[in-house]
Amino acid sequence: MARALWVLGLALVALLVVYGMRRGWLNRARRHADLPGLLPDPPSGTSRQDELLPAADGLYVGTTVAGDWQDRVSAGTLGHRASARARLYRAGLLLERVGTDPLWIPVSAVRDARVDHKLANKVVPGVGMLVVTWKVGDHLLDSGFRPEGETDPGEWVRALDALPPADSTGSESEHDYETATPRQEET
Repeated sequence: MARALWVLGLALVALLVVYGMRRGWLNRARRHADLPGLLPDPPSGTSRQDELLPAADGLYVGTTVAGDWQDRVSAGTLGHRASARARLYRAGLLLERVGTDPLWIPVSAVRDARVDHKLANKVVPGVGMLVVTWKVGDHLLDSGFRPEGETDPGEWVRALDALPPADSTGSESEHDYETATPRQEET
């Protein structure tokens, strides 16, 4: 009888843990429910000749709320890790994710780019990953890409920093470095 009560008690605790995790994930998704509709579509008419850097294969690590490397955005497919290919154009950064829609980050939305070693509950050794802070609607986000092979994420950071804002009229879409997370240089 005592063993049955222990098993029943442990099963109840396990159910409570699963319920809490599901509730937390759904609350997180509700906080960012408007994001999928706000995401910009990739531009048409771009070609390999328009690329500023050679395309890089790697891992799309995910997207988090800017400044909180563990607060993964769960709306749409932004929170799902996937193999990806990064392409940089004058108009922005394209992450072609395997198994889902591509993620387009227009240069007008970019607030910061940096090399970091952690994002979306993933910590990586070595060179780190490219993390782009960008704004969509009222949300400030960090999206991460971990390149494979010899690709240097620092080169991508320098190339993104060199791009002028797409809208230089002083509108809201221009870079706003006061709200961006501070850059973390690699040592």
